[in-house]
Amino acid sequence: MYRRVCDEVLTHVVPFVDRRSFPPMRQAPLSESAVLAGMDRQLVRALQLEPRASFSRLAEALDVSEQTIARRYYRLRRDGLLRVVGAVDPRALGETDWMVRLRCRPDGAVPVAEALARRDDVSWVTINAGGSEVLFALRSRSEADREDLLVQRLPKSTPVLDIAAAVILHRYIGADAADWQGLRDTLTPVQVSRLTATPRVPVSRSAALEPGDHALLDLLARDGRTSYTVLARATGMTVGRVMRRVDALQASGVVYFDLDIAFAAMGPVTTAALWLKASPTRLEAVGRAIAEHDEVQFAAAITGDDNLVASVASDSLEGLYSYLITKIAAIDGINSYELSPVLRRVKQAGAITVGDRLAEPPPVSGVQRYRQTRT
Repeated sequence: MYRRVCDEVLTHVVPFVDRRSFPPMRQAPLSESAVLAGMDRQLVRALQLEPRASFSRLAEALDVSEQTIARRYYRLRRDGLLRVVGAVDPRALGETDWMVRLRCRPDGAVPVAEALARRDDVSWVTINAGGSEVLFALRSRSEADREDLLVQRLPKSTPVLDIAAAVILHRYIGADAADWQGLRDTLTPVQVSRLTATPRVPVSRSAALEPGDHALLDLLARDGRTSYTVLARATGMTVGRVMRRVDALQASGVVYFDLDIAFAAMGPVTTAALWLKASPTRLEAVGRAIAEHDEVQFAAAITGDDNLVASVASDSLEGLYSYLITKIAAIDGINSYELSPVLRRVKQAGAITVGDRLAEPPPVSGVQRYRQTRT
């Protein structure tokens, strides 16, 4: 039954797929404790501030040797605890950012979520509400790709009973890797000053992709710290050309670098999606207020009946309850809310999850083909 549902979902949700290469993903058992502490926490915060900083620069900021930084980084990445990803902001290409809720048949949520997680334009996926709801972020590079999924593929998928899609109007948390407050006290002011974060440029909606940019973006999505030398070798460009294009894509707002942290590194945690209805006159104030909460990992204003959405985390359901009756209750202007606990996190910023860790991404498809067209 599961295989039949998976095959049907893959046919409609994942374009141009060889189903034999995608066996159903299985939830791995929770791993042994890998909670970040000491130097590892400092390194993670430094990478939030400057995701592509060299090991020598990170070492100088943290007052340790370059070898120590490199060893710790590669261990954290190898153990599936963190990844730096290059994410595309569709707004810079004149497109929109979407939050989509799917109501599914009880036996259909998992295959739908896993199929969505395999799409490059879906940045994260969760299964919520006791297993009957799939929530995902859609960041397509073109209107055609977005409409193909929302208008053509998902409505034809039998497990999907209902689709509610909302455009993200404004992000209060989530526009930059450094804006989450959970690790803000990890570094001293002096250490932070040594890592001046690259300014996030306003999105102008005037950027355009050039031939070869898709290959670069695909490689950076797999590993945002990929060196210019490796990018050049993989795409067939010169190192100078690669450096100029990456700088231009980042300066125009098309690409930004995010840090994906596995839940194994955060300790016991319970997460949920929080949907809020705020008075129009208080929308900005409410959004800014919840963005200051350590429990909030993402917050944005959206279209639809609910005009705010947030991703919240605590150490338990009791902790989430305490958050609602204290911090949320203290904010003026919230008319109602809905809390949807996360049953399973299938994909984070760009990494499919296995248990409580980040899976190693598959090789980038099409890059070798692009290279051959240039030789």
